[in-house]
Amino acid sequence: MAVTDEAIEKIKGMIVSGALRPGDRLPKESELAAELGLSRNSLREAVRALSLIRILDVRQGDGTYVTSLDPQLLLEALSFVVDFHRDDTVLEFLAVRRILEPAATAMAATRISEAQLDVLSSQLDALGAQPSVEELVACDLEFHRGIVQSSGNSVLCSLLDGLSGPTTRARVWRGLTQEDAVSRTLHEHRAIVSALRDRDAEAARAWATVHVASVEQWLRSTL
Repeated sequence: MAVTDEAIEKIKGMIVSGALRPGDRLPKESELAAELGLSRNSLREAVRALSLIRILDVRQGDGTYVTSLDPQLLLEALSFVVDFHRDDTVLEFLAVRRILEPAATAMAATRISEAQLDVLSSQLDALGAQPSVEELVACDLEFHRGIVQSSGNSVLCSLLDGLSGPTTRARVWRGLTQEDAVSRTLHEHRAIVSALRDRDAEAARAWATVHVASVEQWLRSTL
């Protein structure tokens, strides 16, 4: 194991064991290096690496702190990595989304508020019957984000938020090239809202599956 990797593992061990908790300030560099049996240089490199993935927060002139370790914060690193996807992996992202999003939509059926349902309906009403593809895709992202947030699972929400980026271009492409893509998307969105209003988790799951799978099926046949 590389020296820096060893240093990362030792700091991680302190956090996992509870020796360092969210919001705690790390001991002085010299003290921590001695405690962990590390050189100050390898400790410095480990801190830099852990700050990049939002485990640690280096505050100039104040010290280094453990972050909140909130899932949304930690999964920002996933979004960064996902941005480097290749076009030939878009189908794989869609396949993962097809697994996770229906589950989140089903969970939302028992938790989403009437006020949030009204917001979703208003978003669809504001689009009208013939929105542009760009308007539809922008609304699509907000529409699904609102539903997933209502699932009550912050990890699932962050994962799906990170996965939405690579599929955006495919959704725009479909809207521009498939004749009934816009009308189908609007119909599926309204069916999802209807299932959520009925508090029917399985119907919500089914319509969310149809919705994501239709993009995946179109892209597969096009490629």
